[in-house]
Amino acid sequence: MSFLRFRRYTASPGRAHRRKGQTREVIRGWMCLFALAVVPTARAHLIGEAAHDGEAARFAREFGALYPFAEPAQPAGGGTAPVTGAAAMFSRFSPKVRVRSDGEFVHVESDSMPDHRMMVGITAWQQQVPLPQRYTGNNAWRIPLRPVPAGNPLSAKSHFFKGAIALAANGVPIFNPIKTNGRTDTFLAGELDEFGGHCGRADDYHYHIAPLHLQEVLGAGSPLAYALDGYPIHGLTEPDGSEPQGLDAFNGHQSPVLGYHYHASRKYPYVNGGFHGEVVERDGQVDPQPRTNGVRPDLPPLPGARITGFTRTAGNDFSVRYEVRGEQRAVNYSLRDDGSVKFDFLDGRGAVTTEVHSGRSRGGGGDRRPREAGGDAGRKGRPEGQREVARRTDGASAPPASVARPFSAPRSGQLVLTSPAFADGDPLPDEFNGNGEGATPPLAWSGAPAGTGSFALIMDHIDRDGILKTYWVLHDLPAATTGLPKNARGIGRNGATWKRDQAYVPPHSSGGAKQTYTIHLYALSSAPEGGDARGPLTREQLLAAIEGRVLDSAELRVTYQRPPGDTRGGADPRSKKGRPKNG
Repeated sequence: MSFLRFRRYTASPGRAHRRKGQTREVIRGWMCLFALAVVPTARAHLIGEAAHDGEAARFAREFGALYPFAEPAQPAGGGTAPVTGAAAMFSRFSPKVRVRSDGEFVHVESDSMPDHRMMVGITAWQQQVPLPQRYTGNNAWRIPLRPVPAGNPLSAKSHFFKGAIALAANGVPIFNPIKTNGRTDTFLAGELDEFGGHCGRADDYHYHIAPLHLQEVLGAGSPLAYALDGYPIHGLTEPDGSEPQGLDAFNGHQSPVLGYHYHASRKYPYVNGGFHGEVVERDGQVDPQPRTNGVRPDLPPLPGARITGFTRTAGNDFSVRYEVRGEQRAVNYSLRDDGSVKFDFLDGRGAVTTEVHSGRSRGGGGDRRPREAGGDAGRKGRPEGQREVARRTDGASAPPASVARPFSAPRSGQLVLTSPAFADGDPLPDEFNGNGEGATPPLAWSGAPAGTGSFALIMDHIDRDGILKTYWVLHDLPAATTGLPKNARGIGRNGATWKRDQAYVPPHSSGGAKQTYTIHLYALSSAPEGGDARGPLTREQLLAAIEGRVLDSAELRVTYQRPPGDTRGGADPRSKKGRPKNG
């Protein structure tokens, strides 16, 4: 189930409880959870058991060269403690996720490869692909069994930009939604797939938002993840379907039944917004933390790329399919018996480039101090034989507008989008950019096709780093609408931009290069589904919702060029005050 579909599925989470027998079902659910918590499940392979050791031996035999750093864990006294508490949640995904308890921590083993498809829908891609990680033995995740409230709780808005902050029930780590630069929301920037994940620089798959789809397996009353401080992360509601009340700055609160726990949300912080419990921060991340194991140097962004497919065939063969500049491309790769990985890069003209990379590890693991744990914080560099190189041929810091528009929509030329304040290709006047008042520009359109039931509008731009950013999203515009006034209010529904809680981001790019921003107008047969009061639609969610509904489309392009030394509307974004370098 896609992230958009799951939004509709959970739009009224309490609906299932508003029928006869509510109390009986809730009590029955709690009894099941209690049984899972105190009785070791036969499905789990505990470290030290024959089933687990056989699987570990197979993994080491097949991929030992790829993952040479992990060692089998040795429980104290040569035995294995029973599965208790938090481990019951992880055991629901056995045998892919394996757990044990040593009395102090729950140790969780996984390869961080979920059962759902990965990467599809990403429009800001670093060219990394999912590879199994060996989070096993001394390199397993660990969750405190008895969390301790912190004397000085730390916020994820200013800490923990590297590595994981939580672990999902399916063994996939959850990273801070904010990137390592301390300001970019990965979800709003288009970097995440339909399930809220992507790959880090070590080709390690992880989430950045709450994996709400796991509730289909776990049930609405179960946690869907545990923060690394040991407190559980529940879904959008309480187990009885009621809305959470009195959430603190970290998305958590205390309740008589559950004690302290966090909740997922549709808006930032999405998961735990920090740590209510004690953790150790070192080098910008929770310490200790398992090591990732990349097999190749990390790659630069590929402007204009959109991932369209992911498959895993029999054995260890994978394929990531994407399009860029209208060309269909793919990365096919295989995990080989000697631990190396073979990559075949297919361009849209039938050419194939092959690379083979051997294993290497990065980051900290076990009880040792991590250096670069977490794929999003890997070392920089451009590898030899790199297949996709982001080149700009016009000397500007943004590619042409056609590259910035990976969504294909019909365009007859009859639907025309204009503005009384500027012509197509003109500079955006100061009153609509970051140098002035930052008002939304006035627009007018004509020539809508018969049968138009609604309009939608998106303004986007690819920045100097090749990242597609969204500046304005507006949908559910009535069919009779023929334009928008300056500083439009109360017309249609606002979507999400790359800046949290800002419906329109006035362009304010740094530097002297001319930047192009494209306003897309879509005439739709009907209004898109999926929006609700829990959060605005992102660009990607809106495009997914209107696919198959677009009758016609039009574009209007504007430019912005900040003169050197121009500080109107605030300091130069290149200053060290935390503002984005590209607006």
